Amino acid sequence: MEKCTEYYNVADIFGENVFNDSVMRERLPKKIYQKLKQTLREGKELDLNTADVIAHEMKEWAIEKGATHYTHWFQPMTGVTAEKHDSFITAPMENGKVLMSFSGKELIKGEPDASSFPSGGLRATFEARGYTAWDCTSPAFVRQDAAGATLCIPTAFCSYTGEALDQKTPLLRSMEAVNDQALRLIKLFGNHTSKKVMTSVGPEQEYFIVDREKYLKRKDLIFTGRTLFGAMPPKGQEMDDHYFGSIRERIAAYMRDVNKELWKLGVSAKTQHNEVAPAQHELAPIYASANVAVDHNQLVMETLKKVAGRHGLQCLMHEKPFAGVNGSGKHNNWSMITDDGINLLEPGVTPHENFQFLLVLTCILKAVDVHADLLRESAADVGNDHRLGANEAPPAIISVFLGEQLQDVLSQLISTGEATHSIMGSMLETGVKTLPDFMKDATDRNRTSPFAFTGNKFEFRMLGSQDSIAQPNVVLNTIVAEAFSEACDILENSDDFEMALHDLIKKNATEHQRIVFNGNGYSEEWVKEAEKRGLSNITSMVDAIPALNTEKSVQLFEKFGVFTKAELDSRVEIEYETYAKEINIEARAMIDIAGKQIIPAVIKYTKALADSINAVKSACDADVSVQTELLKEVSALLSQTRTALLRLEEVAEQGTLIEAGRKQAVFYRDVVMKVMTELRTPVDKLEMIVDKEMWPMPSYGDLIFEV
Repeated sequence: MEKCTEYYNVADIFGENVFNDSVMRERLPKKIYQKLKQTLREGKELDLNTADVIAHEMKEWAIEKGATHYTHWFQPMTGVTAEKHDSFITAPMENGKVLMSFSGKELIKGEPDASSFPSGGLRATFEARGYTAWDCTSPAFVRQDAAGATLCIPTAFCSYTGEALDQKTPLLRSMEAVNDQALRLIKLFGNHTSKKVMTSVGPEQEYFIVDREKYLKRKDLIFTGRTLFGAMPPKGQEMDDHYFGSIRERIAAYMRDVNKELWKLGVSAKTQHNEVAPAQHELAPIYASANVAVDHNQLVMETLKKVAGRHGLQCLMHEKPFAGVNGSGKHNNWSMITDDGINLLEPGVTPHENFQFLLVLTCILKAVDVHADLLRESAADVGNDHRLGANEAPPAIISVFLGEQLQDVLSQLISTGEATHSIMGSMLETGVKTLPDFMKDATDRNRTSPFAFTGNKFEFRMLGSQDSIAQPNVVLNTIVAEAFSEACDILENSDDFEMALHDLIKKNATEHQRIVFNGNGYSEEWVKEAEKRGLSNITSMVDAIPALNTEKSVQLFEKFGVFTKAELDSRVEIEYETYAKEINIEARAMIDIAGKQIIPAVIKYTKALADSINAVKSACDADVSVQTELLKEVSALLSQTRTALLRLEEVAEQGTLIEAGRKQAVFYRDVVMKVMTELRTPVDKLEMIVDKEMWPMPSYGDLIFEV
């Protein structure tokens, strides 16, 4: 067992591989540093001379860290990051030495091939040019791994004609939109000192860890990230003994190294614990501005995977790697903070008197109600279809949990026109004299709610574990910007501000109270109640996708310059193609595994069983009825498996012949996935019968309990 022998001070290593503010303040000339800070504050472009100085100092700093190459690190619409490495070598000199340089032009602009990434028709194969542009609001960092040290420069990625081909560009646009409208709103309440409003995000990352040697014996995990076959072990998560349980030493050693890697990269990894399912865990950071949080979450996922390999482990990010036990999600904690530290979602001690908060709150209720379809779509992916609506994740119905205190305040506003009091927290008495009594919160929590208010932030709980958090935050920022804009239009033109404010808060609360639900989101009663309220229950990614380019959505995103209609249309096309491709890969993997591994293993077992029957009969003419019945059962299941396999081969081929788009995605969902289930059913039954030594892959029990 590996023992921890290395000790270090977190404060000493935190951010040591980040070209952060303290490094820039120390290394950049004062005037250059001030120009960069002005760019960050005001959003102005950097001139090339300033960029040259920054690039030189960044290169010198990176070389001191051992870097030989740099890369523009960006986030195309593949769900993962992308990078092309260039060395700092520019040209050999006459003396046989080489010149190491890095210019401002190389810092602020790169030119990767734009035709080889998903573009949804924005780029044809022969239209290859694309650009990466330095996002100076997210600090560069040096990543150290088997390739050595590489200077990574966070960038946006767009086409030659200017369309966003990535996750970051629309996110930055949406951050500007909500900043502009939030500043309008707080100025109405006399705040003229705050110069910027940032959306602050803290994503909680769930993941599974399995032994890598066993993982490599599962082709389904290798090709698709989830088990396409597998019978439940005798014990799953029924005893609730894994959640917050003692962390096993092998996992603790892994977590220690993950934390160290992340801290060096300036990622404030804070919380770690066992999650509900066996072999499932969670890592949560401290909040950061939305675009930095998106970058950091990508680093978290990459680091979790990379470090796992060093420990002989494999990190699984799929939302549902094991049927029958909880899957993994990612809770997106979202709030709005001014540059001088004011949280717009802080209700205060008496929220009924905090009119700025009440306006912000009811605007968010309006935004979520009006654009619930967009929020649902932002959390849509193939793996998430296995989770949402099950008793392990929020339902596919968008609703808002406010808690008793805020629900009571809104009820007062709706019924009487004004709120006169707020429910206060009370003393929690344990009944044990040696334990301290303390004040409990005025509101409980609700883990079944997809969009829950949790003290001074909203927690969007629907996200899938392997997804980028960019799109949900793009949607949140933009729909809230719209609600703020409409509120400001009314209040800025009112003759009596206080009366108009009172009426607007009441109007928003009344018209959008249907979205508020504090009860059990897992219950069948809520599904019926939600239908009565007119709330949508979109259970499939395929049915969520159309929300992206409805007339309402196009107007919203174009109004705030976040997406053009062409960019939205392209994302719709990409998502349909992604859905069909992922299901097609899963179907082909099932065909491969069933045909080459499972059926031969079962035939081998039936032969051994038949041989044993014949041997017993020849030797002593004993009763072999049990063995005979078992042989009949296995043979019947083998026949079902073969029939389902042939059918899956047929429908998978049919799917590839359908033109890419909605029709193809629907076919894969309604036809191919149904046949995949028909193949899995007899195989999982066979796993419970066939000699374990003959079964061709590790079982669920092997994977989730033997780590």
